[in-house]
Order: sequence, then C-alpha cells, then structure tokens
Amino acid sequence: MSGITLADWLRAQDDATLVALLRTRPDIATPPPADMAVLATRIGTRASVARACEELDTFTLTVLEALVVLDADTAPVSLNTLTDLLKLKPKQVKQAVQRLRDRALAWGEDPLLCVPPVTREAFGQFPGGFGRSTGQLVDLTGVTDAERRVLDTLSAGRPIGETRDAARLVSLENAETPIQRLLARGLLVRRDPITVELPREVALVLRGDRPMGTIQLTEPKLRTRDLTPSDVDATGGGEALELVRHVETLIASWSAEPPPVLKAGGLGVRELRKVAKDVDVDERRAALLVELVVSADLVGNSEATEPEWVPTTKADVWIAANAENRWATLAQAWLDLPRLPALVGQRDDRDKLINPLADEVRRQQAPRDRRWVLDAVAALPPGTSVPDPAALAAVLGWRAPRRGGRQRDELVRWTFDEATAVAIFAHGAITSAGRVLLDEGPGVAAKQLAESLPAPIDHVLVQADLTVIAPGRLEPELADEIKLVADVESAGSATVYRVGEHTIRRALDAGRTADELHELFRSRSRTPVPQSLTYLVDDTARRHGRLRGGAAASFLRCDDLALVSEVLAHPAAHQLELQRIAPTVLVSPLPLADVLDGLRSAGFAPAAEGPDGRVLDLRPGGRRITPRARATRRPLSPSVPGDEQLGELIRLVRAGDRAAATPRGERISVPANLGAGPSATLSLLQQAARARRSVLVGFVDSHGTAAQRVIEPTIVGGGVLEGFDHSYGEVRRFPLHRITSAALVDED
Repeated sequence: MSGITLADWLRAQDDATLVALLRTRPDIATPPPADMAVLATRIGTRASVARACEELDTFTLTVLEALVVLDADTAPVSLNTLTDLLKLKPKQVKQAVQRLRDRALAWGEDPLLCVPPVTREAFGQFPGGFGRSTGQLVDLTGVTDAERRVLDTLSAGRPIGETRDAARLVSLENAETPIQRLLARGLLVRRDPITVELPREVALVLRGDRPMGTIQLTEPKLRTRDLTPSDVDATGGGEALELVRHVETLIASWSAEPPPVLKAGGLGVRELRKVAKDVDVDERRAALLVELVVSADLVGNSEATEPEWVPTTKADVWIAANAENRWATLAQAWLDLPRLPALVGQRDDRDKLINPLADEVRRQQAPRDRRWVLDAVAALPPGTSVPDPAALAAVLGWRAPRRGGRQRDELVRWTFDEATAVAIFAHGAITSAGRVLLDEGPGVAAKQLAESLPAPIDHVLVQADLTVIAPGRLEPELADEIKLVADVESAGSATVYRVGEHTIRRALDAGRTADELHELFRSRSRTPVPQSLTYLVDDTARRHGRLRGGAAASFLRCDDLALVSEVLAHPAAHQLELQRIAPTVLVSPLPLADVLDGLRSAGFAPAAEGPDGRVLDLRPGGRRITPRARATRRPLSPSVPGDEQLGELIRLVRAGDRAAATPRGERISVPANLGAGPSATLSLLQQAARARRSVLVGFVDSHGTAAQRVIEPTIVGGGVLEGFDHSYGEVRRFPLHRITSAALVDED
C-alpha cells in the first residue's frame, strides 16, 4: 500500500491519542508490544479488527465498509471520494472517520485514508453488496426491461447469480437471452460456466443516490415512560423477598430429597417439574432458580458413585443471613452466570431437549451481553421504564450490530425477564438496588435494598378459619415462630399461613409448649384469637408426648460385667454420656466413632460391630458435601489498565522504537542458555553508565514473566545492574543473569 504506513502514523500521534487507542482496544496491549511496528501488526490482525468492529455503531460500520468498497485496504482513499460514495454531508462523514481513527481502524493524514488489509474479511466476499471492479465506463442506453430486471435484482442483493446462459460467450449479434446480451455488453461478468457477476461500476449507477443503501445516521428513538422511583423500588423489594423465599424452599426440598445428576450432567425434566411444584412456580422460573443456586455455590454435585445435587455448607451461611444479603448473593450470581437459563426447555441442533445445568446452556459471553442490556437501561434517568424490550433490542442493534449474534433480540427479552425475576428490574425500569449492584457490587446493593424494603412488622392477623395473615415482612424472630407453627398457603405482599394439627405438632416437637403457643398468638395477633385455634392447640398438646422415645446413637455390649462396671466408673464415661440399660449393655447419644475414640484414649480397646456381629471399619468415607474450589474465571475481554499504566506502556513502545533504530553493534540479545550473559552485554551496560545514556533492558522477573524497562545505569558489576528506572521513577536493581536483551536508546 502506498502512502504512510500504520506504524509511521502511530509514531506521529501524541501519547494521549495512543493511550485512548489502547483503552478502546485493550487486546493489542497484551503482552506489551516491543515497538510501534509490533503494535501496528497487532492492530491489523483479523481477530483484533473483528473485535473492534463489534463496538462500532451501524453508521460508523457503514463508513468503514464504504472504505473497503473503495479499496482503502490497498491504496489511500480521499475523504471527498468517501463522501461522494456515501452521499452525506462532509461533517457527518468526518465524525465517523474520527471514530475509526480513534480505534486505528482507519489511519492517514487528511484527506487520505487507509484501512488494515484484513478489514475486507470482516465484511464478507462482497462488501456493500458490490461485485469486483472492471474499471470500465457504464452505458445503460438500450437496456431492455428484461435486462433491467436482471440488473436490478443483482444490484439489490448479492451481485452474483447462477444461470446456464453463461455456459458460452457469444457476440451481441448472436445473443439470444438477456443474460447473454448483458455479458456481451460488459454489464455482467462471467465468473464460471454457470455464474455471472454484476461489476461494481454498474451497481453504482443502478443504485443512484443511495449506493450504500439506506444509511441509518442515528439510533432509533426509544419509547419510554416515567415511573416514580419509589414505586419501582417497592415492587423490586417485593420481588427480592419472593426470590429469597423461593430459593429457601428449593434448598429445603433438596436437603430432604436431593435429585440425581444425569449421566450427561444436569437435572432431569421430572426433577425440574418437581422443583416447580414444590416452589409453586412455572418451569421457566424453576430453571432459573436451579441455575442460580448452583452458580452461587449453595448447591453442588456430590460427585459420589451415584451423584446428586445436594446443598452445600454455604447454604447454611446463606440461610442465616438477612434477606437483603441473601438477595445480593443471588443477584450477583446471576450477573456473573456464564449461562443462558432461558435455553432450558428448548431443543438443540440434534432436536434434544435442553436440561437445566447441562453444558448446552453454557455461553461464555452471557455475562458481557447481559450487562450490555442492563447498562443501557441503567443509563436512563431513575424511574424511566422501557415497556417494550423489542424497542431496546432495536436500539442496541444500531449501537453494536455485530454483538449478540443471532439471538440478540431474544437475549434482550430474556435479560428483561430474568432481571425482573431477580429484582434488578421492576416494571421495565432498573431498581435503585440494581443500579448500585452494577456500579458498586453486592455489599452496597444489599444496604440499598434494605432502604427500599418496608420496615418489618411485629404482628399478624389470626382469622377464624385458622389462617394467619402477615400483612407485610415479619420481624425475623416472629417469622421463624410463625413458620414453625403454620405452613405458607399463599405469598405476596401479604403472606397467608395455614394452622393445622400437623403444624402445631411440629411446633411441639421442636420444644414449644401449649402455653407458649397460646402466648404467641395472644401477644402477636392484632385480631382476637378464635376459640377454635385455642381448642386445636390444647387438644393436640394433650395427646402429644404420651408415648416417648429417646435417641441412642451408639451402644456398647460386653459379657464381662466387671469390665462394664470399670467403664462406667471411669471419668470418660461421663464425657461420653454412657448409661446402663441392661447388665451388659451401655448406650450413648454420641456417634459410635466418637465413643470408641474416647474409650481408646482412656486405655480401653473397643471394637465396632455391625448388626450381624462382624467388626466394622468406621474410618470416615468423605461423603460430606462442601463447595468445590472453582478455578478463577478468566475475563471475557482483556482488562483495561489505568491511564498511568497505559502511558508508561506507550513510553516503553517509543523507547523500543528508538532502540530498534540503534546501530546493530549497539544492540545486544542474550541467548537464554548463556546464564549470566556474554561479556558484550556487560560492556554495553558499562558504556551506557559511563556515558549516562538510557538502555532498553529486557529481562525475566522472579515469576518468569518477560518485561522491558528503560534504565539509566549507574552501577554495573557484581552480578547486578543498578540504575534509575524511568518506568517507576526510582532506582532499582536487576540481576544480570535475568537480563535477556539490552539496547542503547537514542536520545529524543
């Protein structure tokens, strides 16, 4: 390509421009490039250009495509030529070109522009829908209606078509069909015996004043409506409490009866339906709940011989937390979830049903795309609702048409539904807690939600039909007592509990007395306690406990009465809570393993036996479920360093440029197998120290990471290079055996 090269253009830019470039395209900064030539090479790679195009809006992408149509990937194109092709005002085109320059997708000094050669690959075989150029003048005089229909069809879509009329070339006099006449006049080009192509010049004439089609200069207007932020937060608070209650029910259900893990991984359809029934939700929400509890490490795969989905020890910590912190844990788990729960219930490419927790639901880009949607709504003023997700999908489609893939519109709708379910959205608007969660994390979001929730109430309403109504969120202590003595019948802004004989028996089994239950209802109910409830409590309590049972976790038996007496007389017997229930039998409420360990420590030699009298091996089997240590999740895109770090990186790149321009005799590379390095390296460093010149030093740090620094040596010897590090603004020491390269840096 003639004209200025990308590397030269980069060298001519100031540091602020280059820092902005690295901020918008962080992938080209990792690992740090050695010089501008390396940076230019990375900018022009296929993957980097494709990634950068994903961040372009529709108009800017159209301008870049127009540059490719004008062959700016092979020769510089003037800004006037670009403006003529687009048929737009110069100011509009200049603004888009500047956005391309900011990302180094276009470069060059005004008025000439170039683009990386691989940019053509980003637009397919026919950029702008144009065929190849023939360089000839176009004359449509005498074109018949049939011929014009062929040309219009090819100019409106793909510029190639298949036809048998291209099997042989004929003169205009011998042409019999419209295709043959067009080929003879040069208005079509024969690619092979069955394929013809419309030349670019013909398409430009046919398209008239819209050669690049209808160009969308601005994004579609988003229809919104204004809501009161407090109403949004109140609705979101209710959804948060509902989410917490559903997850708590799911954990309780799986604690009692863990579902099996499918052989192919995931959760079966029957088990999903059971979750939906237990939690009283539809299967779509049940799938979301299942994905959330596993993502939050509240449930894990037991990985036993017959694996099951079992709550982990983290579930107990989660249950013990307050409602707002429990919500924050679940909401953050959803934000970071690299999966699309909405795919559950659909069918894959093999027409196989997709199950919850299956690998088919995994999408690594899901967190990035999810935040893309959420950030768009969060950018609106508080209380602004987007009633139609399809309208937002159209806006996002204009802002970044290459993001989201084929499921972009569905992704927006799924995100709206799931964000509402996890209380980040309410009525199509983002809640205050959701906004804080995106900006500051779950800890601060939990505090924000607490402010949005109504104050806990300290009373209930007992009804004559043995129902108890909680007109709001109950105080934690009262909520626990009511859950113990009644079952939830319906939930919502007011929760309805049902009292029955089995619920009262449950409270009595937990240690409550009839008097305590009477006092609970009398002191906490704002309505009179019905006589039927008093009778029910008394009748159930009268029958409760007449037949009693005790727990004995282990027993000891011995035919030697003297040994049994010796055991009982030992101080360890009290610690082990041993009791005699027969002359030769002792029992204890402690596990057998603990009893045997205690007796062995006391000097006895007991053995464990099974129901058949055989000796048992009581060594722990490792069945307990604990959260698995997860590998650190790699970021989907390179992290962007701060401006100070990027500025230092640019200084190193410029130093690398100056080092590359250094005469060959003043540049030393040290082979890795030479240990302390050749004497030439020492000589070069000592020369720099005497002349007070800076050196670009390449070295490997103690972690094995290669790096470069611009050093002004002061001391070279004793196996150490000591000098002023321009990168850190301080004096540093470098072991000479870790230095891999050294080059004098020409002064600016």
